[in-house]
Amino acid sequence: MLRDITLGQYYQTESVLHRMDCRVKLVGTLAFIISLFIVDNVWGYLLAAAFLGLCVKLSRVPFRFIVKGMKAIVFLMLFAVVFNLFLTPGTPAVSIWRLTITWEGIRMAAKMAVRLTLLIIGSSLMTLTTTPNHLTDGLESLLNPLKRLKVPVHEVSMMMSIALRFIPILLEETDKIMKAQIARGADFESGSLIRRAKAMVPLLVPLFIAAFRRANDLALAMEARCYRGGEGRTKMKPLIYRRRDYLGYAALAAYLVVAALIGRILL
Repeated sequence: MLRDITLGQYYQTESVLHRMDCRVKLVGTLAFIISLFIVDNVWGYLLAAAFLGLCVKLSRVPFRFIVKGMKAIVFLMLFAVVFNLFLTPGTPAVSIWRLTITWEGIRMAAKMAVRLTLLIIGSSLMTLTTTPNHLTDGLESLLNPLKRLKVPVHEVSMMMSIALRFIPILLEETDKIMKAQIARGADFESGSLIRRAKAMVPLLVPLFIAAFRRANDLALAMEARCYRGGEGRTKMKPLIYRRRDYLGYAALAAYLVVAALIGRILL
């Protein structure tokens, strides 16, 4: 299951989204996440799903490859759904012992499940179509106005990009440690949920050691390449907006306008 997480991975292929400026994709991802909380009806979610489906089509990333990352958040989604089902007050629909499921809870749980699904797929699509270097450059360019407030924009962008790219690496390391411990007799599958959670505790120490070792190796590699921060650095491939990027901004603006109208008119 750990290998199924797609967030933080990059999928190499040739597509419109891969060629698009990374700043458009970063702004688009943020705007798409905001739009999920603007709309609050079926038509709004259908619009968001259609827009995301168009982006997936343009990315040429296999839909199965994107969807398999949803396996890792099934538990989180079930927790959110159950939480909303039983703790949302309103008109009773079903009573189970002392717990009551309300119609408002059912609607809230459905909305939460749809939002989480679209949010994860949309965020994964951004990392699947953008390289780590472009992520760093795009974040630095978008946060550039904060330099006037003495914010170390380059360093912050570098840390965010490295943290995002370390997600699949740490998951792969966790998978290797789990397989090594299973080969030595460890059991992570049987028993109750609490027992399986306790069985995961021995993974933490070797995982932290491996994470610090990788971080140290990365720091040494950056120092060996004379990395000294963003001051005075130049870029071999500077970010330049092209016609397709302006069209992307226009499509994003149109989507936000329609989403806002649907969210306000059809509320």
